[in-house]
Amino acid sequence: MPQHPTAPLPAPRVLTRSLPMELLTPDAAIRVETTVGYDSRDPHALSIAFHLLGEDEVVWRFDREMILTGSLRPTGDGEIQLRPDPDGGLLLLLGPSGQRAVVRCEQDALGRFVRETFVLVPQGTEERHIDWGPLFASLRR
Repeated sequence: MPQHPTAPLPAPRVLTRSLPMELLTPDAAIRVETTVGYDSRDPHALSIAFHLLGEDEVVWRFDREMILTGSLRPTGDGEIQLRPDPDGGLLLLLGPSGQRAVVRCEQDALGRFVRETFVLVPQGTEERHIDWGPLFASLRR
């Protein structure tokens, strides 16, 4: 099978930021430290690592465009849903129905982070940052 020349992948770019959030319970809002991360090798997604006391961190992955949409109107299905909070925050509803955690973050801070990811990898150029080689190699087996 002929090989088509491919353009070299851009150098990977990584962005991380600490961002405090709140786990909302019926009785209280509990501050949770998080690290928001972006790696251009997975250009459509960002991660939020929740650093819980006495436990390993819990990492959730989000579509970066979904974060922006969720700050304007409810979006998502299943285990990840987002919606604006009337006081200017962003609510992350995480987990299956009946066991869902509700986390509140500062909408402006998370929105700034997401916009920075679009500076690193502009919308519409994501596919240029993905190394398709391993997938294609596995399909040829």
